[in-house]
Amino acid sequence: MVAAARLAEGAPLHSTLDADDPGDWLALDAGARATVWFRSRYVAEWEHSAPLPADLAQLDESRLALALCHRDGRIRQEAVRRSARHPGLLPLLVIRCTDWAEPVRRDARRLLREVLDADAAVDLAPFILRVGRRDRGAFGVEVLGEVMARKTHGRLADLLGSPHRSVRRFAYRLAVDGRRLGPAELARAATQDEDTLIQDLCATAALAALRDEEAYEDVLPLLLAARNPRTRSAGVTALRQAGRPEQAERFLGDRAALVRACARYVVRQRGGDPAAWYRNRCSAPDDLEVPPGAVIGLAECGEHADAALLWPLLAHPAAGVRARAVAGLRALDCADVERLRPLLDDSAAGVVRETAVALLPSAERLPADWLLERTGSERPRHVRVAAFRLLVARDGVVALRAAVGLLDDPDVKLRGWAGQSVQGWHPSAREPRGNAEVGELFDRSRHLFSDQVRRRRKQEAGLDG
Repeated sequence: MVAAARLAEGAPLHSTLDADDPGDWLALDAGARATVWFRSRYVAEWEHSAPLPADLAQLDESRLALALCHRDGRIRQEAVRRSARHPGLLPLLVIRCTDWAEPVRRDARRLLREVLDADAAVDLAPFILRVGRRDRGAFGVEVLGEVMARKTHGRLADLLGSPHRSVRRFAYRLAVDGRRLGPAELARAATQDEDTLIQDLCATAALAALRDEEAYEDVLPLLLAARNPRTRSAGVTALRQAGRPEQAERFLGDRAALVRACARYVVRQRGGDPAAWYRNRCSAPDDLEVPPGAVIGLAECGEHADAALLWPLLAHPAAGVRARAVAGLRALDCADVERLRPLLDDSAAGVVRETAVALLPSAERLPADWLLERTGSERPRHVRVAAFRLLVARDGVVALRAAVGLLDDPDVKLRGWAGQSVQGWHPSAREPRGNAEVGELFDRSRHLFSDQVRRRRKQEAGLDG
């Protein structure tokens, strides 16, 4: 409404809003019809001086922008017809292509198809795609596609490199459908773009576009070396189609589960045994070259008996191997509490995190005092977090005791978590009522409650509020 009022006062259009911000144009369109604005003196004066469509020919760009947003459909329609001489009003013309009044919408669409060229389409693409999510918004997206499908002298590349994800998605779909990028270009895009939808689209299109074995030389190395797992997995799966299934074996120990699964599929199709490969790699615990992916891979396709190969890896010098060994034992349902418990003091946060997850179902079997000792401020943060997580899983007064003790923790996130735990604590059904320690703990954390809530919580625990 502020922008609309300023335009009514005669302020220049592009000093009133950010022409590159789609939100500003949409806000202007909505604000210009707001009741409070129409009751303002600015619009009253303007509408009195130019109320009829015939008068719109005399309006400058700012007032014509207001007319394009006017609540009277006749004025909007005439403003659309007059806007062809004002390229700066193209965003409002795109909005009028979604107008609820059919005559306005019809004229706006005819004019947009006439005036939208490649240069304007590139500039307006983010806005057109945003408006395209509205009811009746598909027309603008359709025209954008028609314009960019023509000989655009490299302007499509501007869309492919846009910082807006929606624009890049649109451009790559257009490029794939129109076969405007070669397999190597698509493979390179799949490896470089951060958007998973574009990664999948380009990797799939790159492989579908291959015609002969020689073409794989330009595509597969790019896909197999990609940082993102989805693209690597596409390359691994394509090894079978390319007649190179033996190369999939080296991806059995990949860091990503999706890639490992695809590698196992290709190896099995060739007649290989992924489990045997994993067992061979995990059978030498002193081997520093054991890839962490091979350790968890054994658990993904192995048997309960394979836990015997994972237990020695808990002492492996590589933290990644130790962490995956814990995760593998959990996956094989072999998480022995006493054997895993020492790893809660591991120097590597990843190992401690995996150990805490593995021990959560058995939290009550861990000594409460032993866990409480590990919430002390002298312990590393990852140890304090894991111990508190297990104490919370135990529930009861020991969880409340741990949470109150961490209210002064040096780590702000852990303090916040502890505070939320105190506020959400309620005595369990098996908790004996009338425990004086509960009342003392609530008193120590009185700053977290109102007096009324604190009294009610103490009464729930069978104490005098």
